[in-house]
Amino acid sequence: MFDLHPVTLADKAWVDPIVLAEASPSADYNFGNIFLWDETFHQQIGRIGDRMVTLLTYGIAPFFVWPIGSGDVRPVLDEMGAYAAREDFPFILRGVTADHLSLVEAIFGSAAQVTEERDLWDYLYSAEKLDTLSGKHLHAKRNHIHRFEEENDWRFAPLTAADFPACRVLLDKWLASCGEDEHDGVEDEHRAIERAFQYWDALGLEGGALWVGKNLAAFSLGEMTSPDTFDVHFEKADAAVDGAYPMINREFVRHIRALHPEVRWINREDDTGRESLRRSKQSYHPDRMVEKYKVELKDG
Repeated sequence: MFDLHPVTLADKAWVDPIVLAEASPSADYNFGNIFLWDETFHQQIGRIGDRMVTLLTYGIAPFFVWPIGSGDVRPVLDEMGAYAAREDFPFILRGVTADHLSLVEAIFGSAAQVTEERDLWDYLYSAEKLDTLSGKHLHAKRNHIHRFEEENDWRFAPLTAADFPACRVLLDKWLASCGEDEHDGVEDEHRAIERAFQYWDALGLEGGALWVGKNLAAFSLGEMTSPDTFDVHFEKADAAVDGAYPMINREFVRHIRALHPEVRWINREDDTGRESLRRSKQSYHPDRMVEKYKVELKDG
């Protein structure tokens, strides 16, 4: 028997060590994403031994996230299954990575129905590659940045609370300029960004701001999600400023590498199935993908 409760800031103290013990590059597990998106996913969390249990009530039926942490996962999954049975909803696991599938097969065998969720796969890039933009595949990115540097009076600085009003103005500009396929989930995303601003220090988030003259051209923010991976939660730029997106990408990665020399990978999260976002993420030629699956446990 275990208890679930709504997510609070106080949970960060015990969740962070569990996230680090999991050492997964997935963006699904870090406390920042759990807390920032809680108004959308209405999560409850709890602890079984050295593992975290997360239940989301988003969509048609509640579902669990893979119970990250350390120690034998089998009894934890048994308790989660018993909880689902008591509460009368299907036992579904999401955020299951390819690394977890062998455990799923060993524990559940043919009772597990596994479905690939491609739209939720995270894009992983070498931090060094995003810093240097070396190689012929990124030649266009380098040219774009060179033009930006030549044509603008620009500077990069760490993102601080004093910048949040300018970020809100930029968000309004971004919304006015984005295509129709980018409007899905915008309200949810804006609520998550506002929570980031509201709880910035308590969450330990890190960000960067790109300025052109006195105007904010772009900002980015995120947090460590494993001992060698930094997760970029949000990145927004003024579409009217040519080159702002590749510039904030490069400068923020350089900033993070200076702060965290141990970072080898940058997780730029999923594309949610949006064509324009998928093209953008693929244009940087990801080095790896964090594959994710849904596992539904059938009776018998």
